[in-house]
Amino acid sequence: MRLEDKKAIVTGAAAGIGLETARRFAEEGAQVVLSDIDGSAAAASAAEIEGGVAIAADVTDQGQVDALVAGAIEAMGGLDILVNNAGIPMLGTVETLAESDWDRELDVNLKSVYRTGRAVWPHFKAQGHGVILNTASVAGLTGSAGQASYGAAKAGVINLTRCMAVDGADIPIRGNCICPGFIETPMLLDYLADQDDPAAARAQVDAMHPLGGIGRASDIAGGFVYLASDEAAWITGTALTIDGGLTAGI
Repeated sequence: MRLEDKKAIVTGAAAGIGLETARRFAEEGAQVVLSDIDGSAAAASAAEIEGGVAIAADVTDQGQVDALVAGAIEAMGGLDILVNNAGIPMLGTVETLAESDWDRELDVNLKSVYRTGRAVWPHFKAQGHGVILNTASVAGLTGSAGQASYGAAKAGVINLTRCMAVDGADIPIRGNCICPGFIETPMLLDYLADQDDPAAARAQVDAMHPLGGIGRASDIAGGFVYLASDEAAWITGTALTIDGGLTAGI
């Protein structure tokens, strides 16, 4: 198994990419703490995973993040891998987006990565190794209409990942991120359902991906398994694009 005896935290793990990543990690031999702001949903998801532990945490609160890391280390007897997957969507241009929504987006999607990194860093430094993996987005690589705050936050995640990789290289703490295309998650399905013509919106999104259709959470989870494993021991500071070819022709 590729993650045998590893110990991991996955945030935003109640559903979607986070849940599938936690499931895959467990299948590969890791112990996993599933964290989400919705504690009941996290507990239900953890119950689906052998040995899964749920710890509720709001990633916009440093105290709760510190408690999450301390609780995970206590529950598992250590920590090797952190997956920052918690995030929210926020549509709007610089003209239409309220300042409070801009602040909320960057707080959840970008500053949370700083908070969790800050919380795990002393532990990883003391033990002489650690892996930090972040969910970015293709929206952080290219401009996207109506995604001013989301795109800015995800671009920030990509470069923060690189900075952490450089800062942690001598320990080593490896930092990498994945840039998904459109993935069939509750977040995306809710967005499509809110469109005037959901079927047409789905067809349009499907057509954006040359390999055909939107991706699955398992596509992203597989990338996280690889980046967390010893097979990726010489990979740090990378933004792995998993998007069905969406950005290949831009």
